[in-house]
Amino acid sequence: MYRIGVDLGGTKTEGVLVDEEFQVVERKRVSTNQTNGYESILNTIKDLVSDLKEKNNEKTSIGVCTPGALSKESGLIKNSNTQCLIGKDLKNDLEKILDQKISIENDANCFALAEAKLGAAKTHNTVFGVIMGTGVGGGLVIGGKIHVGRTNIAGEWGHHCIKPNGNDCYCGRKGCVETYISGPALEKKWNELTNQNISVSDIVKNSQEEAYKTWKKEFLENFGLSLANVIDILDPDVIVLGGGLSNIPFLYDEGKNLVYDNVFSDAVDTPILKNQLGDSAGVFGACIL
Repeated sequence: MYRIGVDLGGTKTEGVLVDEEFQVVERKRVSTNQTNGYESILNTIKDLVSDLKEKNNEKTSIGVCTPGALSKESGLIKNSNTQCLIGKDLKNDLEKILDQKISIENDANCFALAEAKLGAAKTHNTVFGVIMGTGVGGGLVIGGKIHVGRTNIAGEWGHHCIKPNGNDCYCGRKGCVETYISGPALEKKWNELTNQNISVSDIVKNSQEEAYKTWKKEFLENFGLSLANVIDILDPDVIVLGGGLSNIPFLYDEGKNLVYDNVFSDAVDTPILKNQLGDSAGVFGACIL
C-alpha cells in the first residue's frame, strides 16, 4: 500500500506520497495561511491530498502530523501554536472532507517515530525525540510505537519545571524548560545581556563577545539539567535532537557532558544524536502512522 503523509506546520504544509519502502514518489509544499482560518486549512489539506493521489492508482493510507495534541477526553485539538486549530475536531473533519479514515498525531510524536523507524535512532528500542525550536517538545517511541501516556502528554518535557518561581510561561506556570531553552527564550536572554535583537544562529556566531560566555553557560546548564531529568525518569536508549536549535554543534559535546553530569547514575552513556531526516521527519512520521 502506498502512503500519504501530511505535515501541517504553522507556516508551510508539506505532503508526500511514498511507496512500500518509504521511497518518495511525489512531494509538495504549500503555504498554510493559518490567518485565513480553520476552514482554509481543511481545504489546503484536501487539495494537497488530492494532488498526491493523482500520482498513484492504488489504495492509499493517510497520516497527518499536526501542531498540538488530541485531547483523550474530547478528541479535540489542544496545546497548539496554530491557534485556529484549538478546540477543533480535526480528525473527524478531515475524514469527512477526505472521505476516508486517517491517522493523526502531534508533530513531536511524528518526529520521534520517523527518527526511530527511518533515521538516527533506527537501531534503538526506546527513543526520546526532542524538538527544540520556537517551542520545546518531545515524543517517546518504545518498540517502534508511539507511547502517548494516559492523557496524551507523554514527552512534554518542555513544560516540566526546572526553576520554581522562574520565568512566566504561556501555560500559566513558572519555570518551564521552554522558557529557558527555546529559541525565543534564548533570544530574549541575549537581548537582556546586550540589548541586541538577533536570532540564535547569529548569537552563536558572536562567540568572541564577553556576553556570549554568560549566555552559553546558562543555556548549557539549563539544557543539561532538563535532559538529565528525562534520562532519570525514562532512561531511554537514545535521545535525538530536532528543531532549529539541533543545528548548534556544542549541544553534542559540551551539552552532552552537562547532561551526563546531572544524571543520577555512576555510569551514563546515553547517545544524544542529531536527527537525520531534518524538517522532513514530521511528514515521514505521518506516513508511518
